[in-house]
Amino acid sequence: MRSERRYGAFILLLAILASGCASHPKNVLAPVAETAPAASQVDMLVTTTRKRSTNPGEMFSGERGLAPAFADITVSIPPKTVRKEGEVAWPKRLPPNPATDFATLKTDDLTLDEAKQWLRTGVRKSPDRSVLVFVHGFNNRFESSVFRFAQIVKDSGVHSAPILVTWPSRGSLLAYGYDRESTNYTRNALENLFQYLARDPEVKEVSVLAHSMGNWLALESLRQMAIRNGKLPAKFTNVMLAAPDVDVDVFRSQIADMGSQHPRFTLFVSRDDRALALSRRIWGDIPRLGSIDPEQAPYKAELENNKIAVIDLTKIKAGDDLHHSKFAESPEIVQLIGQRISEGQTLTDSKTGLGDQILAATTGTAAAAGGAAGLILAAPVAVVDQATRDNYGDQLSGTFGVSQNTTTKKAPAKDCSASLASTRRCD
Repeated sequence: MRSERRYGAFILLLAILASGCASHPKNVLAPVAETAPAASQVDMLVTTTRKRSTNPGEMFSGERGLAPAFADITVSIPPKTVRKEGEVAWPKRLPPNPATDFATLKTDDLTLDEAKQWLRTGVRKSPDRSVLVFVHGFNNRFESSVFRFAQIVKDSGVHSAPILVTWPSRGSLLAYGYDRESTNYTRNALENLFQYLARDPEVKEVSVLAHSMGNWLALESLRQMAIRNGKLPAKFTNVMLAAPDVDVDVFRSQIADMGSQHPRFTLFVSRDDRALALSRRIWGDIPRLGSIDPEQAPYKAELENNKIAVIDLTKIKAGDDLHHSKFAESPEIVQLIGQRISEGQTLTDSKTGLGDQILAATTGTAAAAGGAAGLILAAPVAVVDQATRDNYGDQLSGTFGVSQNTTTKKAPAKDCSASLASTRRCD
């Protein structure tokens, strides 16, 4: 059995080596001055618990900020004649060409009051006064979450005011443990955003779209809100769970804690999701919600009893090699999401270095959990692979004793009762 695993890892490694190691340009969020006549534009409100980057083209890093930050970002999307629906057309060089590439037109930092004003204006433009909140998944850099959400908004045809919630993910397979703790770090901030939307009389409907590890964050925040308020507000109409990296036993308790009045849940599953298969190994061989067979006991009865709609994507051939981002990259499915919202989000697009892929193929759980041994294995790969250096630079230098300039100014404490989001819980 061990020899079979080694042989399988060797074959996968050969495939990875044959596929090359191309990566996206860095600093793609630096705004361009012009757009193309046939291009579309998506304007979104961003709220994040990430730390601000000193590089304007990056905006926010994968580290944790001391307080939530807000931004108004506009993304230009090339026409369908040069881009398939479900595809993020990453620029091949900088500056991007809006006629063929996703390009950033505006990246304005917002104060809390300005973020509230953006929300009021955005909701009034929506025909049904609705908002769509998107929570990205594991292994996502900031620019990846921005471009992917812009693609979902455009291809789904939704007319809701789009809000991107982006939490501190380092965009590395080795940072699984860090990313998971970052969702817990963001949990109170997201609940505070939900509470604000619930209180805002301008907002009539709220839909939530979460992917991968972002489902844990979304579900925990909804659970906290339900416990605090006694129930979830009726305006929270749709919660869409795409490839949720959530323990099925934990999900049962989360749903129970939300009570009988909960939103319409739609669950996107795929039994060939390789990312969730690895996550299952990490978490003690307990099935992950996004890879269950919804026709088998006990899941079928439980899903029916809780009125959870299920869309099985196992047979759909779309998305990345891990089969973890099908719902965003399949034109039919992303349009279905838009229809469901109107009637009532790879989302893992971060640069994957050759080091990431080799470690996933050969070292399994230990590397994915983010141990020091995995970083040591990544070090020689980083010499030849730019994407690996980008992903692991801070972690490798920290492991091997190279000093990093991590000095930050402490943000002043805020009254979380007045915030759209806060890392502190509002009691």
